[in-house]
Amino acid sequence: MKISPSKLNKFLLFKLPAAYFTGVRTKHLDDKTCVVTVKHRWINQNPFNSMFWAVQGMAAELTTGALVMKKIKKSEKKISMLVASNNANFTKKATGKITFTCNEGLKIDEAIVKAIETGEGQTVWLNSNGKNEDGVEVSSFNFEWTIKVKV
Repeated sequence: MKISPSKLNKFLLFKLPAAYFTGVRTKHLDDKTCVVTVKHRWINQNPFNSMFWAVQGMAAELTTGALVMKKIKKSEKKISMLVASNNANFTKKATGKITFTCNEGLKIDEAIVKAIETGEGQTVWLNSNGKNEDGVEVSSFNFEWTIKVKV
């Protein structure tokens, strides 16, 4: 199965319904970049009339995780993936449509090649930035993904 934005959105509905029902949607996915949007609505708001941080986290994680999934699929190897740790910074209230982007597909390629060559687990830190409709950054997330070739 080819991984595409529409297939990822369907995946969300059945496997990650919290993300789907809060409005997280994949808009673009290629070998280098993944773009996910989410709009501030009643279902995903906090008491301060902005988007709940966890909803932003789901959208940000999807940008990085979708790239990892795509790269694993492309490698044709059985590789496990897991988030080992993460951190985030919030710089502005998230209102309106927020677009999260990860442009670090090449870092994943390097980690997968090394995991296949050495047979050892690898880690890769991936960043996703969320920007509002004015292009102003509202949050930045970093996820440490671990990958390991299954034996």
